[in-house]
Amino acid sequence: MSSYWLVVGSPHNWKTAFEHKNIWGLKQTQRHLWDRLSEGDVLLFYVTSPVGGVIGHGTVRTKFRQDQPLWPQEIKEKKVIWPLRFEFNVGHCLPSDKWQISRMTFKELFPRGGFQELSHNTAQQLLSEFASFPKEYSVMISTPAPVEEIAPSYTLEPQEAEQVLPSHEELKQKLVEIGKLQGYLADEEYVFDIGKLDVVWRRVERSVPTYVFEVQVGGDVYHALAKLKHAFDLWNSNIFVVASQADYSKVRNLLSGTFHEIGDRTKFIELGKVEELHRRKRAYLDFEKGLGI
Repeated sequence: MSSYWLVVGSPHNWKTAFEHKNIWGLKQTQRHLWDRLSEGDVLLFYVTSPVGGVIGHGTVRTKFRQDQPLWPQEIKEKKVIWPLRFEFNVGHCLPSDKWQISRMTFKELFPRGGFQELSHNTAQQLLSEFASFPKEYSVMISTPAPVEEIAPSYTLEPQEAEQVLPSHEELKQKLVEIGKLQGYLADEEYVFDIGKLDVVWRRVERSVPTYVFEVQVGGDVYHALAKLKHAFDLWNSNIFVVASQADYSKVRNLLSGTFHEIGDRTKFIELGKVEELHRRKRAYLDFEKGLGI
């Protein structure tokens, strides 16, 4: 069951959050709240003085840890103040020029807490108010479709192996292009402290990887999983191993043994699925362009 959270910030910080593709952050002292935060939890956006009210709502998309400054105050002080980050989808948000005149207040709200859980009844009353707002007061800030659509997790039964395997370089290039089509900054050979990651997707330039892919075409699955585990430990990234069906059992065994800590967080993508998703996304984009959208 989803939880409801009141997310409190200044007008400047909220505008920064939206400019950076819907990212928010908590301090280390709020780790107990961040740990409880789950994908799909409902967020109520509260803007402090001079607005003093709720201006929108959304849902949690994914959590990650940050080791690089992102917010203006962090950049100014050259340190990470809010390392516990999460991305969110926006369901409804007032335009910034309507914040002060159309924001909602509720006597049950106590925004001094900064980030706090709301009761189901309080949250539902606020959400119902937004449903009655005129459509022209709504700003739908969208985010790309989640990458999980690429393939089922490794726990599903494997399919038949592909007869002709694409090369390691071809797969990396396809993953980079898919990432860009989904609105991410996508990079090959991303350097971190124990080597290089095949492909990463980041939300913004000064952000750590949100999605990490290790591609194995007859390579060393053990060391690929070791790098994915380290990426997860560092940043709480979404992690994927891309390999042939012939490697499925090896990956499954390692994830249930040596790398059991990331067993339920690692997704297995069969090599042919990357080509299939790339083709479908490219076709969809071309279709939209043909319609002038």
